[in-house]
Amino acid sequence: MSDALKTSGMTRLRNYFLTGFVVCAPLAITAYIAWSFIGWVDSWVKPYIPARYSPDTYLPFPVPGFGLIVALVLITLIGFMTANIVGRAIVNFGERLLGRMPLVRGIYRSLKQIFETVLSNKGDMFRQVGLVEYPRKGVWSLVFVASEKETEINQKLDQEGDPLTAVFMPCTPNPTTGFLMYVPKSDIVLLDMTIEDGAKLIVSAGLVAPEVKTKLVTLNGEPITGTLANPPLGPYPARKSRTASSRPNK
Repeated sequence: MSDALKTSGMTRLRNYFLTGFVVCAPLAITAYIAWSFIGWVDSWVKPYIPARYSPDTYLPFPVPGFGLIVALVLITLIGFMTANIVGRAIVNFGERLLGRMPLVRGIYRSLKQIFETVLSNKGDMFRQVGLVEYPRKGVWSLVFVASEKETEINQKLDQEGDPLTAVFMPCTPNPTTGFLMYVPKSDIVLLDMTIEDGAKLIVSAGLVAPEVKTKLVTLNGEPITGTLANPPLGPYPARKSRTASSRPNK
């Protein structure tokens, strides 16, 4: 009996430890990443701040995050100045100078296009999660389906009725790296999960899978995509009062 109690107690302690680890580990990793990012920005910005404007000069300890605040303010001011005619002219002049540099212009244009796509044109980002057979038949890989655009690749390789679609197949556990592939639209199995759920599935190596949402269909087999609710209460006909003539005679 004592051995059973010891085993039960050890099992409970192990479960408590695992529960605490699951709660604390994400918080600790998030705090570490945030703290590291703040320190990295401070190390870049603080050396350029005059000593008389830096709080570290007047305090016996460094103030973390002050460089990040200054960087955010400067970026906002640059954006405000760029929106004006004078600022836009300065930016265009700088881009023309960069355009004359053989190596720098390619890097700058690529980075600018990526940031404009991600931050400005949200409709041009990945729109759906899908599956394609890769690297062989019967083996499926998760991909992010990009928006359909008419490109030179489509003009060269498209088949009638089955255009090529650009998909990005990320790598596990780092979804920022992967392969860009053009596959026929008919070979893509579209999923209902969101882009965020797909990214979680890739980062966790399949351990964190989204919940399956059961689809309801009508009698004709068509899926119900709208919000399910009770039918609206319509106006009921007024109850007719029974007159003396309509009452049954006793």
